[in-house]
Amino acid sequence: MKIIFSPECAGYESPGHPESPRRVIGTAELLRRNPRHEFLAALPCEEADILRAHTPHLLEEVRRGMSDDPDTPAISGIFEHARRSAGAAIQAAAMAWHGTPAFSLMRPPGHHACRDRLMGFCYFNNVTIALTRLLAEPVGPRRVAIIDFDCHHCNGTEDIVRGVKEVLCVSLHQSPCYPGTGLRSEGNALNYPLPPGTDAAQYLEVFSRALQDVRAFKPELVAIEAGFDAYKRDPITKMRLEIETFAEIGRRLAALRLPMFALLEGGYSSQLPKCVAAFLDGWELGGSTQAVSD
Repeated sequence: MKIIFSPECAGYESPGHPESPRRVIGTAELLRRNPRHEFLAALPCEEADILRAHTPHLLEEVRRGMSDDPDTPAISGIFEHARRSAGAAIQAAAMAWHGTPAFSLMRPPGHHACRDRLMGFCYFNNVTIALTRLLAEPVGPRRVAIIDFDCHHCNGTEDIVRGVKEVLCVSLHQSPCYPGTGLRSEGNALNYPLPPGTDAAQYLEVFSRALQDVRAFKPELVAIEAGFDAYKRDPITKMRLEIETFAEIGRRLAALRLPMFALLEGGYSSQLPKCVAAFLDGWELGGSTQAVSD
C-alpha cells in the first residue's frame, strides 16, 4: 500500500484537543513496520485546487487565521498544514485513478469543512478538493462515489457535492451525534444514521446495504473518508466496533473491485494505529488477513 505522509503534519496542536499529533505519529510508526507499505511525501495543493471546492472567503479565513470555532482554532501555520493535507488527497486520488491504491495519513482531517465554513477540526475538505480536480481533467473519471465510515456525519462533504450528478456521497454515522446532520437521504447524498451502541454485526449489515447502493451507481472511482472513531473505546463517541471490524470494512471495500483511495478522518483512541493497520490489511489483502487483537 502507498502511504502518503509528511512528518510536518504533526507540527501543530492545540492543548487538550483530541485531534492531536500523536494520532498520526503513532500510526505512522506502526505502519512503517509493515514491509508492504511504501511511504511517499505529501505535496501541498494549489490555491486553484481549493477554490474548486471552497469559496474565496473560506480560503482567506484559513490563510489569515480568522477562525472563531473553538473546535477548529486559528493555529499558526494552519494554512500550509491544510494545503499539505489537501495535496496528499489529490496525490492519493491520482494514484488510485491510475491503478495504485493509496492512503493519505495526514492531518488536519476534512469531511466537516463546508463550501464556506470551517468546523469540526476541519479547515479544507480534502476529498472534494481531490475529486473536483480529478473530475475536471479530460481523462479523469466521469462518476465517483464517496464512502464515509467516520462516526460523525460528513456534513461538509455532502454540502459541497450535493446535487452534483457525477458524485454519490454515502455516510454511515452515529446519530444523535455531532454535527447533528445526516438524518435522511436526499438526491445523491445517502445517509445511514445509526444509534449509539451499534455493534459490529449491526454495523456491517448496514454497511453491506450501503455498498449495494454504491454498486448500483456504477462509479469509476471510490474515495473513502476513513474515520475510526466508531471503535468501542473511542473517547468522544458511543459505538461498539472492534479493531477487526475495520479489517472487515476493508475487505468489503476491496470486493468492489474498483480503483480506490482513502483519507484519514477521525479516530481518537490510543488504538487508532491498530484500527488503521487492520483496515489497510483488510483492504490490501482481502480475506487473507488475520484478526487483530483488541
